[in-house]
Amino acid sequence: MIPTQSWSDAQRLWDFQQMRHALRPCSVAVGLGSHDLGVADTAAALYHRGMAPIIVFTGATSRTTQDSMPRGEAVHYSERALELGVPKSAILVESRAQNTGQNIMYSKELLDGTGASVSSVLLVSKPYEERRAYATARKLWPGVEIVSASTPMPFDDYVASIANPHLVIDMLVGSLQRLLIYPQHGFMISMPVPEDVMSAYERLRNAGFVSRLLQSSTSSQ
Repeated sequence: MIPTQSWSDAQRLWDFQQMRHALRPCSVAVGLGSHDLGVADTAAALYHRGMAPIIVFTGATSRTTQDSMPRGEAVHYSERALELGVPKSAILVESRAQNTGQNIMYSKELLDGTGASVSSVLLVSKPYEERRAYATARKLWPGVEIVSASTPMPFDDYVASIANPHLVIDMLVGSLQRLLIYPQHGFMISMPVPEDVMSAYERLRNAGFVSRLLQSSTSSQ
């Protein structure tokens, strides 16, 4: 069971991570690989709504997906999109990326290679990765407008859909840690973090939700 305080703190991080951008048609949609097939579902739904004429699915495998997505996250995402009626001609697959930065860089390279004109990107991620993905794209893909999107779902419902509350909270904590430390390494732009979000993050770390923290900084507070 997740303690009430930890659940409340996780909700605070969840709310903070979502950018709440107004959706609009973009040059391309980029679906960021992960353990969550909901990203592919959302990208497909946005395609059918006319929000992007092309979807790039990006991602290799990770320790979280090596068993559930052995052919690679982008491949499994593309297969899901095809099942949902997205034509093969509208899907590009980038299957090398192993982190968010590579997702962005390799997707850009792939699109550049096709000669596609990209002025705006509909960046589709897990709900709790929106802010981190946005900050990364702003740094690594300058000159385009980034519109963040994810599956519209309350925190409780999302946790139920993943069926692993501890994993989701670990991921929330890890995502915020990267938002804090990656700007100094040039991996993303810096974004302010409110004091109440920082306090929630510290409590969750102290409560043991640390499996997705970068080991080099798990001892710093």
